[in-house]
Amino acid sequence: MTAHLDQVDEETPLLAEEHQAPHKRKHTPIPWGQFAILLVLQLAEPLTSQVIYPFAPDLIRNIGITHGDETRVGYYVGLMQSIFYATQALTVLHWSRISDHIGRKPVIMTGLMGLSISMYCFGLSRTFWGAVISRSLNGALNGNIGVMKSMLAEITDPSNIAQAYAFLPIAWSTGSTLGPVIGGTLSRPAERFPNVFGHIEFFKTYPYFLACAIPATFSAIACFVTLFFLKETVHNPTSVRQLLRLTPKAKTAAAVDHDVQIPKSALAAPDAARPLPLRQLLTPRVIVAAGNYAFLAVVDMTLRAIQPVFYSTPIALGGLGLTPQTIGLILALYGLVNGVLQIFLFGRVHDRFGTKRVYMAGIASMLPVFALFPVINELARIEGMSRAVWALVLGQALLSIAVNFSYGCVFIFITASAPNKASLGSVNGLAQMLVSVMRMVGPATANSLFALSIDEKHHYMGGYFVYYALSALVCVAVAVGAALPERTMSDDDVDA
Repeated sequence: MTAHLDQVDEETPLLAEEHQAPHKRKHTPIPWGQFAILLVLQLAEPLTSQVIYPFAPDLIRNIGITHGDETRVGYYVGLMQSIFYATQALTVLHWSRISDHIGRKPVIMTGLMGLSISMYCFGLSRTFWGAVISRSLNGALNGNIGVMKSMLAEITDPSNIAQAYAFLPIAWSTGSTLGPVIGGTLSRPAERFPNVFGHIEFFKTYPYFLACAIPATFSAIACFVTLFFLKETVHNPTSVRQLLRLTPKAKTAAAVDHDVQIPKSALAAPDAARPLPLRQLLTPRVIVAAGNYAFLAVVDMTLRAIQPVFYSTPIALGGLGLTPQTIGLILALYGLVNGVLQIFLFGRVHDRFGTKRVYMAGIASMLPVFALFPVINELARIEGMSRAVWALVLGQALLSIAVNFSYGCVFIFITASAPNKASLGSVNGLAQMLVSVMRMVGPATANSLFALSIDEKHHYMGGYFVYYALSALVCVAVAVGAALPERTMSDDDVDA
């Protein structure tokens, strides 16, 4: 028993102070008041990041950057979409580290107001570079996703953190669904709703402003909700004025942070807990947790990028030739079932099998998911869109839900890897920086591999090269996952 406790303490220093013997324990209720606010605030990022997807090609054509060359539309759309994650990757770590010092609320409010202003500017953009600058600000000013995850970890404990993390994909899925709906419905309102907006010259001059104004206004309202209702979770935060002035006391603290290795015993003391410098955060424990989050993100996002392309590609070229409406129904079914299973099953599955087992099972489930793509296509070539093909399509979509369980698990590992609570924001920011890079390059790489695979000149591996490459990526992700600790504090309810 002693050896087991030592192992857990080494692997989860942040939660060690709350450790109890690994037996069944009573779950602490989730603080729904603050938790619900955080879930609503998390809608801002997917709303603002994905609202432009439906009208982005139309915008590129209208601003004239392609000079009528239709083949270049996709290039500029991809550039404009990727710039959000590129600038987010450059700044998210800094925002998270600042939140460890001045508190979570000021950073969250700055991010929400930044999202709001940049989206209003995007709606008013009439040149390509104006849109790019607005989109860059959109990503650069939005460091909230890592900060909110830190806040969520601070308002929960090991007994209810898994249940809380089960709700995070719901916020993202809701925003990802509403964003494209808003963008597709409210772009060009003067043409779509002439009786209402047709006589307003402003909407003729700026046809995408209304679509951008909805998430921009939501972000502004969310900023005031944060100001009045969200409670600060950082104890004794440094004021912005003190941080900027760097008083003698602050200078001394900064010198200590950079030049002195703080003993672990000192970190355990409540009055000595403070954010650590970045180099002291780059421990194997943090790197392994953040690395697994990055691999999970790239595996999942490559699937989400390939799936609609596979569905829409003609059967003869390696796809299924489905209509956009059918594809939308499949993805909507996936989102609905995923949300229900996350809420009602993740906490129970996690408590039964443990964090690492659930994570590994989720990431490994992607092997049969990728393997089914060529099987489905070959069967469609023989039988057409038969019942057997539809059964495999739906089965594959449902099987891919398992990987979403891995997200809740990896968030638990990231939380447990933080050396102390005061550095939780920095650790989440580091992990989110890696994920933003993956979001920037993953889908584009996957789609390029798909195009290369079905190219008639090359036709690598029978047109299925992309699935071999992505399966190899999953194997690497599984190998990286093996380095995760066997248990975390949230595994106390798991049967030994």
